[in-house]
Amino acid sequence: TSWNRVTVKSAISDTRHSLLLRLPDPHDIAAWDQFVAIYQPLVFRLARSKGFQEADAHDIVQEVLLAVAQAIHRWEPDPAQGRFRDWLFRIARNLMINFLTRRKTQSLAGSESFAELVELQLQANEFDAEATREFELEYRREQFWLAADIVRQQVKPHTWEAFRLTAIEE
Repeated sequence: TSWNRVTVKSAISDTRHSLLLRLPDPHDIAAWDQFVAIYQPLVFRLARSKGFQEADAHDIVQEVLLAVAQAIHRWEPDPAQGRFRDWLFRIARNLMINFLTRRKTQSLAGSESFAELVELQLQANEFDAEATREFELEYRREQFWLAADIVRQQVKPHTWEAFRLTAIEE
C-alpha cells in the first residue's frame, strides 16, 4: 500500500477531529480510551519534564483528564480561539501551576508576603513559556509515533526495521 505524509497527516487529523466530536458523550468508552492513549503520555511526560515526581505527575494527569471530561462539552473547534491541544495545554499548565502554588503556599503556612506572592507569579510565568515549548515538542513526538504506527502496519517488517535503524536510531 502506498502512503505519503499528507495521507498520514490527514488520517491523524481526521481521527483526532472525529474523536473530539465523540468526547462529550461520557458513555463513549472507546473514544475516551483512545483520547487517554494519545494524551495521557503527553501530559505525563510534560509534568515529569517540569520536575514533578512520578506520583505527582500521575495525579496531575488524572486532574487534567477530569478537567477535560468536565469541560469538553464547552470546547468548540474555532481557529480564532486556538487548537484543541492549545486548550488542553492551558488546562495542564494551569493545573501544574496550581499544584506548585498549593505546595509552596502550604509550606509557607499562611505567612505569604507580597514579595513571596510576586515570586510565585514570576515562577509561574517562567514555567509557562518553557512548558509551552515542551508541550509542543511532546505533541510532535506523539504525532510522529502515531504516524509511524500507521506506516509500520503498511510496510514489510524488514522495511520498517531499515527505516527505524536509519531514520530513528541514526
